[in-house]
Amino acid sequence: MVLKTVDHPSSLMTNFLRRCGGSAVLDGGLATELERHGADLKDPLWSAKCLLSSPHLIRRVHLDYLEAGANIIISSSYQATLQGFEAKGISRKEGEALLEKSVKIACEARDIFKERATKGLWDVSATLDHEQAPILVAASVGSYGAYLSDGSEYSGSYEDGVSLDSLKDFHRRRVEVLAASGADLVAFETIPNKLEAKAYAELLEEEGVEIPAWFSFSCKDGANVVSGDPIEECAAIADSCDQVIGVGINCTAPRFVHQLIQSIKKVYTLIYTILHNSQIELSCFKLQATNKPILIYPNSGETYDANTKEWVKSSGVSDVDFVSYVKKWREAGASLVGGCCRTTPNTIRAISKALETLL
Repeated sequence: MVLKTVDHPSSLMTNFLRRCGGSAVLDGGLATELERHGADLKDPLWSAKCLLSSPHLIRRVHLDYLEAGANIIISSSYQATLQGFEAKGISRKEGEALLEKSVKIACEARDIFKERATKGLWDVSATLDHEQAPILVAASVGSYGAYLSDGSEYSGSYEDGVSLDSLKDFHRRRVEVLAASGADLVAFETIPNKLEAKAYAELLEEEGVEIPAWFSFSCKDGANVVSGDPIEECAAIADSCDQVIGVGINCTAPRFVHQLIQSIKKVYTLIYTILHNSQIELSCFKLQATNKPILIYPNSGETYDANTKEWVKSSGVSDVDFVSYVKKWREAGASLVGGCCRTTPNTIRAISKALETLL
């Protein structure tokens, strides 16, 4: 069963988390799993290359994560842009079809999984009966930096000519296509700076996108996104947009996540005066950066080298160490937990089991 938004975009996430017992599992890294299955991703399209060459591998990886206990799988459209396809000689119409295909593959994987789980062909790890457990498909939107394929989504440093309007123009048609593709929500991922977050928020409102979205930021420490913009200010942008139903962190080292959750939930106490019947009354009120569900899917803790386009393994976190963080993250306020680059179905299986113990 696919959950649909009833009255307000937030109802989708509210109903989803309720049916998952209060917390849910996101999937893990896509590109490295595709490579493990034999895909060659040394291409500006990165994982989106498999939409052309080997869509069956994408479906297989989605199924691996569903079998591991994921409640949300994210489409292979992170680096799939119309501009990137055109640079490869693919027409605008064909590029739009490939964007739709990325979501279709994820939906097909969900259907296959549900059918096999119903027939008892898989030993499903989730606590809930999988005939009743919700599974959502999120359509991935990567940053402008991902399209550049120069590692700038890990720094947030765009060239001087990049403006709010140019970012909106760059993303506009892709967002329109993905929003109408059959996905349950749109996942704006690895957002590197406040400017791009603002572009997304305005784009959602201007285009009247009818499905919900989440914003997920890439951070360099426990307080700032990779560009140096404070995470509280970025979260506030997400909170200001009604269409956004979740805000969080992805492709960030696990050691920073707890502090980032606290930063997102940080409360400011302000003193203000109210003139009432010619008298001055002093009052306090609390202003939160966001009260929306927090999602986190860090990378393995390794570092991406933009020059070699490879991950440096020396500082990686094992699945066991990664999962040791889950209880702390959940207690800090995260509702959705998964993995990003260099995490695997084993990571997600361990996260799923860890969250089960907290129900």
